[in-house]
Amino acid sequence: MTASLSTTVSGADTDPRLICAPELIFDADAVHAALHGACESAEPGARRAAAVEVLREVQENGRAEIARSFAAAPFDARGMTRAYTYLTDQLVSATLDVATRHLHPKPNPTESERLSVIGVGGYGRGEMAPFSDVDLLFLIPYKATAWTESVVESMLYILWDMKMKVGHATRTIKDCIRLGAEDYTIQTALLEHRFIAGDCKLAKALDARLASDLFDGKGRDFIEAKLEERDKRHLKQGQRYVVEPNVKEGKGGLRDLHSLFWIAKLIYHVDRISDLVGKGVFRPDEYNTFRAAEDFLWAVRGHLHLLAGRATEQLTFDVQVQVAEAMGYQDTCGRRGVEIFMQAYFRHATAVGDLTRIFLSSLEAIHVKAEPLLERFFRRRPKIKQGYEVVHNRIAISDDKAFLTDKLNMLRIFEEGLRTGMLIHPNAMRLIKANLHLIDDDMRETPEAQRIFFDLLLKHGNPERALRRMNELGVLAAFIPEFEPIVAMMQFNMYHSYTVDEHIIQCIANLAKIEKQELEEELPVASSILKRGVNRKVIYTALLLHDIAKGRPEDHSVLGAKMARKIAPRLGLSRADVDTVEWLVRYHLLMSDMAQKRDIADPRTVRDFAKAVQTVRRLDLLCVLTVCDIRGVGPNTWNNWKAVLIRALYRQTKRGLQTGLEDINRENRGAEARKALTEALADWPSKDLKAEKARHYPPYWQGLHVTAHVAFANMLRDIGNGDVRIDLHPDEDRDATRACFVMADHPGIFSRLAGALALVGANVVDARSYTTKDGFVTDAFWIQDADGNAYESAKLPRLRQMIAKTLRGEVVARDALKSRDKVKKREKAFRVPTSITFDNEGSEIYTIIEVDTRDRPGLLYDLTRSLAGANVYIANAVIATYGAQVVDTFYVKDMFGLKYHTVAKQKMLEKRLREAIADGAERAEK
Repeated sequence: MTASLSTTVSGADTDPRLICAPELIFDADAVHAALHGACESAEPGARRAAAVEVLREVQENGRAEIARSFAAAPFDARGMTRAYTYLTDQLVSATLDVATRHLHPKPNPTESERLSVIGVGGYGRGEMAPFSDVDLLFLIPYKATAWTESVVESMLYILWDMKMKVGHATRTIKDCIRLGAEDYTIQTALLEHRFIAGDCKLAKALDARLASDLFDGKGRDFIEAKLEERDKRHLKQGQRYVVEPNVKEGKGGLRDLHSLFWIAKLIYHVDRISDLVGKGVFRPDEYNTFRAAEDFLWAVRGHLHLLAGRATEQLTFDVQVQVAEAMGYQDTCGRRGVEIFMQAYFRHATAVGDLTRIFLSSLEAIHVKAEPLLERFFRRRPKIKQGYEVVHNRIAISDDKAFLTDKLNMLRIFEEGLRTGMLIHPNAMRLIKANLHLIDDDMRETPEAQRIFFDLLLKHGNPERALRRMNELGVLAAFIPEFEPIVAMMQFNMYHSYTVDEHIIQCIANLAKIEKQELEEELPVASSILKRGVNRKVIYTALLLHDIAKGRPEDHSVLGAKMARKIAPRLGLSRADVDTVEWLVRYHLLMSDMAQKRDIADPRTVRDFAKAVQTVRRLDLLCVLTVCDIRGVGPNTWNNWKAVLIRALYRQTKRGLQTGLEDINRENRGAEARKALTEALADWPSKDLKAEKARHYPPYWQGLHVTAHVAFANMLRDIGNGDVRIDLHPDEDRDATRACFVMADHPGIFSRLAGALALVGANVVDARSYTTKDGFVTDAFWIQDADGNAYESAKLPRLRQMIAKTLRGEVVARDALKSRDKVKKREKAFRVPTSITFDNEGSEIYTIIEVDTRDRPGLLYDLTRSLAGANVYIANAVIATYGAQVVDTFYVKDMFGLKYHTVAKQKMLEKRLREAIADGAERAEK
């Protein structure tokens, strides 16, 4: 006897509808006839193989039919999961029939030879993705007999031969009760058991015993175990907005929904989540949210399995594009289809979090969930304002109707949360979410609303807590409607670790930490700026709005500035403050770009930046905003290299603004550098020191720190024409290793050095090349290992050995790089268009070529080799990496020492560079 699919229950409503006609998936009469014929015509020893051959073909045809139907209806998750469950049911039933009828026939089995096949876990729930595990319980009345063991063994071999991933156990009813009481994992699996085939009476006896002896409805320990399991899972998987989420195990994923169902089934004795509406736990709209989230997540999981051809749950970057395409998401209005898809994903994940909070509060209300830990330890409750009460150590609303009579209460409750340090009760959250319409234009422009909002940002020291909860409940987007499009918006690149809204909240969290002097050692400049004092309203507003225009076709800085001009007055800012906020939003990338993409040792860079900033007040604000913006991108984005660049640009610009920009020039820098070298080499004979200072051209003195000048002086001392000298020095302050090279000058040396460094896996972040008056090249590269750190001392000898081999010609970089210069699979989905620009204004003596393209290990080598082939002299290179994107900036002159002014020469160089990029990209894709 086999259970029909219509008796299956699951987390959502029972839905026996399949994605296509049942007979197209599994034609029972035809299959049984084929099995009977195959087994009867085969020798006894070959019957199992004959049955497998029939069933495997049926399985492949059924799976193909479901996949075709799902591709045509990509959001029909219920039809898809039911279809795979139906196919599995029929295959398991047919396998039992083959084992008992053809392989181990027993016309008159004894009482002890009864067997019932039960589905447990997700299979028991009746929800299967294309490659889900098949968890089976072989239920027997007493101790296993030789016959039942043979039947089970044969069934398993047939299922395994069909490449099914089967989890199994053979147990009696007594075993199930005993083991279920000892192990919550087994108890959970039994909670979702479903009869598939075999002895129906035995299955019904299990139902009765489980209901009376294991699932008695108390379950407090079970709930605590499931919630602890969930917390550990979330800790492992990361936060909800992690950019490569796990659909099953991640925060807001399917496992969270399953946990709700398990607890609901045990405590409320329901077979469907929809039954919780009748129990008063969920409102109808909340149940609809549950159903929509469950449908979406199951659809994503189904496509993920089919695309991978195996069970996989991680939405990696490369697969996100494919799933988005399979579900019909298309590029529109400047956004990629994959970004629209992931925004939908994150919004459903947030909804799952909301439902979880609501459900857990209902458990607290009926005293089956332990009260919050803090309340158990600290019985003394903080005083709370009128209109609120404390329930389970959370702020609850005393009278819903009274609360809603004053629109400002929609903001005040968050202020009360920060003031008392308590969380908001889920029932209060439900009330807020259901009444967001109260936050209208009239309320937004009320001075009191503006005061409360800025108090949330400025007064309590942890604004991110209020902003995050306001964002999750929709209050932030209601108060600032322009914020709504960026909620849960993903930026499809490897650089940003968070969605746009979470990035903004992370930025503000960083600002609050700097204000509290918690990062003084790590961020001395930003900390000192805030210690001296800035306009706090302006800096917080600018950070809140700096990415408000992300996801539009226009430049988000330009459009964001226009939006800020409209939003800031609505928040109550004065006209002067609005102007400053607008400027900060418009130029929020300026300092970062100048520091990371330009040579800040060039006085022209600093002068141009100072002219754009104009005042020290603006410089202070922009510096703090820049630091927070970079740190808010991801946990590992900020490093010492960026810190040194930002600090140097800030200090030089501030000095220029205070003492006059005319002080920022090559002559002054050169004189200061030579003086510093004289002091550092005080023990050198004056004759040698004079010769060293005379052998270099002016650019050498402005581009390097005195420590590099000292290193080169020692390397050049007594050097012969055939010598190659290498100095590798960990520069801990910059998280990089400084690699200095001295040798006789000849064409293409910069490119060969770049190739040698690429071969050892070094990432070049900065490079400078100078020629001495007596014909030696002095090149300095700053390099990092794969983790973005300076090389460990133990690794430097191997690094030196490989570089020396390459320079001697024993290893040819171009050939050796072919096998290593590859784009990782997960990075291939990113679109990184190539852009090449020429700037003759940004430097007094060089043309600046900026190449913005996809990063790969051999890129710098390819670009420098191409430039060397065109007789281009590279003075220095500045490399800024943003995930899969890189900006390589070259300061160059032609062979006569002139800039590249003519359009024809620029076009020729651009063509060569694009060809080098295209050839390298083709090689990397192979």
